[in-house]
Amino acid sequence: MKKNGHVIMICTGNTCRSPMAAGLLAHALAAQPEPLKSLPVISAGVACREGDPVSANSVAALKKVGIDISNHHSRPLTQEMIDGALAIFGMTESHLNLVSLHFFPRANSVHLLRDFLPGEVEREIADPYGGPYKLYELSRDEMVEAIPSVVAYLKQQVAAVG
Repeated sequence: MKKNGHVIMICTGNTCRSPMAAGLLAHALAAQPEPLKSLPVISAGVACREGDPVSANSVAALKKVGIDISNHHSRPLTQEMIDGALAIFGMTESHLNLVSLHFFPRANSVHLLRDFLPGEVEREIADPYGGPYKLYELSRDEMVEAIPSVVAYLKQQVAAVG
């Protein structure tokens, strides 16, 4: 890994939310100057099997905004991933709790994806798994809303490391 580490997006099964969030963040970082432009973004699940395909609705929701995640396959979160992470973003408080319970993250490295949005907004992103396409679009839009604040946070983190 690069000296700044990588960013991890986590959800439960790593077939819906975290692959979408990783795709959206990687797309946003690609438009940034170095070193953010080269910051790796990965995703993983806190309760998943290795190798499940990304949900078709997640693929369709991101394809609609010009991002292709069709090659993603699920992978469980590991301590090795956490050890190399600059930051870890979960979709719900339960994801953060599971990370703290089963792993040893660095202090202050684990956040909700929507933690840095200003004001009183819903911080969690509900699981669209098994629901209609509209739920996947809603999840995507909640992530899109959060991405600029995540990029700003990562700028600060990279500056502090670098």
